Amino acid sequence: MKASVFVGTSLDGFIARLNGAFDFLPPGGGEPHGYDEFMASVDTLVVGRKTFETVVGLKEWPYSKKRVVVLSSQPLDLSRVRGGVVEQMSGSPPEIAAKLEATGSRHVYVDGGITIQRFLRAGLIQRITITRVPVLIGEGIPLFGVLPRDIKLRHLGTQSYPSGLVKTEYEVLG
Repeated sequence: MKASVFVGTSLDGFIARLNGAFDFLPPGGGEPHGYDEFMASVDTLVVGRKTFETVVGLKEWPYSKKRVVVLSSQPLDLSRVRGGVVEQMSGSPPEIAAKLEATGSRHVYVDGGITIQRFLRAGLIQRITITRVPVLIGEGIPLFGVLPRDIKLRHLGTQSYPSGLVKTEYEVLG
C-alpha cells in the first residue's frame, strides 16, 4: 500500500492558524495545481479528528464517495457527513496501515497535521507534495513537528504557478 501527503502551507510552513482556520489558503484551492489528479489516484483518505471536524463543517463534503477513515480514540458523530463514506479507526499508524491494506486500500491520502507527523515518524509515507502559498502568517500549526531522526527525501520536481503557488514533490527515502 502506498501512502501520500498532498498539503498546502503558508510560506513559513504552517498548515493552519492556531485556531485551526486555513483562511490564508486560496479559495477553492486556487488555480489547478495537481490536486484533482492526485485525488483521482487515491482510494482512501486517513484524517485525524481535528481535520474531520473542520471538513465536516464545510458546505459540501469534499471527498465525494471516497473511503474516509477518521482516526480517533473518542466516539465521533459521523451522522453529520452528507454523502460520504466515513468510518472511524484507532491504533498506531502501523496498525491502521495494516487494517487499511487488509481491507483493500491501495493508495492512501494522509491528511491533518498530527496524523501526517505520526505516519511520517512511523516510516509509512512514501510521497510528499507541498504547495506553498505566498503568505507569511507568523504562527500556526506546523506541517512537521519534532522528529526522532532525520528523514531523507529525494526531490522529484518543483513547479510554480502564476498566482505564486509553488508545488514541490518529494519521495521519502527513510
